[in-house]
Amino acid sequence: MDRVQLQAYCAALPGAESTLHGEPANILVYAVGGKRFAHFKTSEPERWRFTFKAPPGRFLELTDMPGVKPARWLARYHWVTIVDVRAFPEDELRALVRWGHKRALSALGKRQRAALTGAE
Repeated sequence: MDRVQLQAYCAALPGAESTLHGEPANILVYAVGGKRFAHFKTSEPERWRFTFKAPPGRFLELTDMPGVKPARWLARYHWVTIVDVRAFPEDELRALVRWGHKRALSALGKRQRAALTGAE
């Protein structure tokens, strides 16, 4: 999966919205109901590195993989950064992003969650 495909996947998740933040953050954020679940860095030298919330039980496993590192400033909350998404297994990446999206959804109130996803 390349960056463009991953961006489309994140944007297509139920209730997901993307917001481009300029200087000084320089990130493209994916959130649901204001709760972030992933972002891309948009400036050099880290352009298009992908960061997402990982399951706490998988944090150490993921950060031991080549090309995956603890996210700067967010690692204590179990966020990881993938340097090149093309080198990461596509099915696993989709599952991890879905987990982060579901976690963000679960942090919302029942009404807001239903309004965003169309579920009751």
